[in-house]
Amino acid sequence: MLIYNTLDRKKEEFVPPNPPHVSMYVCGPTVYDLFHIGNARSFVMGDMIRRYLIFRGYKVKYVMNLTDVDDKIIKRANELGVDAKEYAEKYIKEFFKDIDGLKIKRADAYPRATQHIGDMVELISELEKKEIAYNVNGDVFYDVSKFKDYGKLSGKRIDDLESGARIEINENKHNPLDFALWKKAKEGEPEWESPWGKGRPGWHIECSAMSMKELGQTIDIHAGGSDLIFPHHENEIAQSEAATCKDFVKYWVHFGFLNIRDEKMSKSLGNFFTARDILKKFSAETVRLFFSQTHYAAPLNFSEELLQSASKASEKIITLAKKINEKLKSENYGDEESSVNFEKYFADFTSAVDDDFNFPKGVAVIFDFVREVNREMQTDKEFKVEFYQSAKEFLVKTAEEVLGILDWKELETPAVTDSKEDELIRLLIDLRANAKKEKNYALADEIRNRLGEMGIVLQDTKDGVTYTRK
Repeated sequence: MLIYNTLDRKKEEFVPPNPPHVSMYVCGPTVYDLFHIGNARSFVMGDMIRRYLIFRGYKVKYVMNLTDVDDKIIKRANELGVDAKEYAEKYIKEFFKDIDGLKIKRADAYPRATQHIGDMVELISELEKKEIAYNVNGDVFYDVSKFKDYGKLSGKRIDDLESGARIEINENKHNPLDFALWKKAKEGEPEWESPWGKGRPGWHIECSAMSMKELGQTIDIHAGGSDLIFPHHENEIAQSEAATCKDFVKYWVHFGFLNIRDEKMSKSLGNFFTARDILKKFSAETVRLFFSQTHYAAPLNFSEELLQSASKASEKIITLAKKINEKLKSENYGDEESSVNFEKYFADFTSAVDDDFNFPKGVAVIFDFVREVNREMQTDKEFKVEFYQSAKEFLVKTAEEVLGILDWKELETPAVTDSKEDELIRLLIDLRANAKKEKNYALADEIRNRLGEMGIVLQDTKDGVTYTRK
């Protein structure tokens, strides 16, 4: 099993030091707003990697932090005239709603920055004792010149960085690259007691302290968006390894950007859609399939047309799953042997994804499987029950348990519906079809969006429009 390690810039064999146990830390959200679909890509890909490790027999302890004290949170709370803690708490609840909506498995732990201030103070104190951190009137900074490997993750050189435009200008720093570990209290901001006076932690120290508390001083896998390589992950390495004199992370995994028209999706640029908005139009399975069709490290262009395509592809898997489920429920079997080599499909899927979590190749194996099983079921043969059981097992273990692009329970427990409600939904679907014929796309989108808000997700297929209830 190979993983591309950002630190060494090459694929490396995955050899956890304490098998079958694996520790994995993924950078979570700063809870000042609903997260956008670009953030969702990192959360979904982290979820798929964790699921695949479990599929391969590992026992994974999976941790994702929640940054609930930060400049953005404080700024937004002050603008609205509300308490920063209450404001963050509101968006933590919204975060969980959205990850549940995306069918992301809950982490084993969600440490919050505000619950680990003591751990951060302890870590900063250790750096100060080693004369790697220095205090300037209540602000504590990390001296990057004291860490000889600074830049080893990003490949950046200190000399080049010092002249960079991104460096914050602060006369209190010894060096413009030095970063804040502790910030002196300001009026209108949350504050905690510390050896340097009242204040709050810097962003970078939060992840180091929380990951060490939950997973120990060395993590097997640390993942996050590519935009976090510098300065966030670079600074995590510097402060953690300087404090412990141990390697901080064995394998660094970074997710590519989600772009709109080849430009990074971000809130600062205003070119984003929230995950919640997208889930009003498309199912979680469709969104997850869309993400899994591109390698996690590569940039991915976002468009509604691509999601429509993923929706149609998703329907092929769901349609086969329904056929298999109905056959298993009917208990109407024969004694014919199938020619489908289920063991080979499992081997092909594993071989594909073992190569640096190559989910696109894994998805291709699943669609090859769907085509072959469909061909078998379209013959006049009556197969043994084992054929249908094995087909279900493959789809459940790969499409459902690893990728999350299928939910077998939803097939087995169809929603109880009201016939009048179904008639009204069908009427709206017909009105939408007429609007599209008349090129009134605004009305067609409005009908789709309003149905989505009510939990009715439309799926455009070659046989017409179907819908599911969320």
